[in-house]
Amino acid sequence: MAIDRTAAPKIYDAVDFDFHLPPINKHQLDNGMPLYWLNAGVQDVVEIDWVFPAGIWYEEHEGAAQATAGLLKSGTTNRTAHEINEALEYYGAMFRVRAGNDNTTVSLFTLTKHLPDVLPIALEVLTEATFPQQEIDIYKQNTIQRLLVSLRQCDFVSNQRIDALLFGEHHPYGRYSKQATISGITQEGLLAHYNKYFNLANAKVFMAGKVGDREVSWLNEIFGKVELSKPESIQKKFDLLTDTDKKHHITNDENGVQGAIRIGRLFHNRLHEDFAPMIVLNTLFGGYFGSRLMANIREDKGFTYGIYSGMSAMKHDGSIIVQTEVGRDVVDAAIKEIYFEMDKLCNDLADEEELKLVKNYLLGNLLGDLDGPFQILQRWRTLINYGLDTDHFDKNLVVYKNITSQQLRDLAQKYLDRKDYHEVVVI
Repeated sequence: MAIDRTAAPKIYDAVDFDFHLPPINKHQLDNGMPLYWLNAGVQDVVEIDWVFPAGIWYEEHEGAAQATAGLLKSGTTNRTAHEINEALEYYGAMFRVRAGNDNTTVSLFTLTKHLPDVLPIALEVLTEATFPQQEIDIYKQNTIQRLLVSLRQCDFVSNQRIDALLFGEHHPYGRYSKQATISGITQEGLLAHYNKYFNLANAKVFMAGKVGDREVSWLNEIFGKVELSKPESIQKKFDLLTDTDKKHHITNDENGVQGAIRIGRLFHNRLHEDFAPMIVLNTLFGGYFGSRLMANIREDKGFTYGIYSGMSAMKHDGSIIVQTEVGRDVVDAAIKEIYFEMDKLCNDLADEEELKLVKNYLLGNLLGDLDGPFQILQRWRTLINYGLDTDHFDKNLVVYKNITSQQLRDLAQKYLDRKDYHEVVVI
């Protein structure tokens, strides 16, 4: 049948699509390590992630998580940092380490055919890292230099302070980098963090790309033969020490012409029933370029190039934070408008067309997240690390598609009450 090229193709709303999270395979390596793998690629590339409970939450020495991640490739018992990087570059592979609030994720990207060659390098880094003193000294020097430059910037300081106010400066989610902390990093402390928390017995392994049984067997041949120690049950608990003084205005630069505004409150993690509905409300409020905050404070008032409200979800807690930078002379006016938009959501019902636009934006983004093996793997990794499955994914979809303006107003009255928010201004 010939295509009628004079007729425009039919346009569908994202809310009318059926969404399905492709299933993931669960496998156990010979030594018991759990492997979750996904064959969803068309290119001969693969990503493998090792996820360890080794984030800031587990630090026994401040700064250890970030420093261990930054120095993991700095040397092993058999190779120098240069030799490790040279070996990976020979195969066109990339090795990335990210320390977060809860976990540290080590990621390997490579052509599928090179897996048998690069997996032994990954194993060596994950089990034989030595953290040479010379590399530690360079890391400390460079990190302190970057910190001193960043501390001149009002947005950097405001990000530090709002987390410290919400969680407490000594809580893992509220800690921020200090020169004394970085200077105090030692080889002994890094080895202690590495040996305790980079234990393969506590790791989860994720793999995606153009992979199948052959690639699983390659991974098992290298990592499945490692003798594992007994998995540690690592339990840590911290008390929230939220600052009772809710407004902090800081002069960081007497001659500064710009003010960084952060307005935030504590919130729940992904397991709470209000998390998915709040994603919709937050998007409407300040979560995308067409949000209420953008329309008012950027488009109407012209106070800023951008203003956003973001949700941070950690394993043990979370937060909602509005952030923007405006001219020093309009800081107070911008804050007034932020609270005005909060009050409006608490008092008035959202227009149905506006809500439909927000739903289509959210679900359109979700379509992008389900396009490609690495994006799908990231979605699965989040679910599995929280102990969740596709039921949670499907329930969230129901919320995104069906939440009403009335439900959003009720939610706003619960979570957008201005008296619950901390305010940080740094000039």
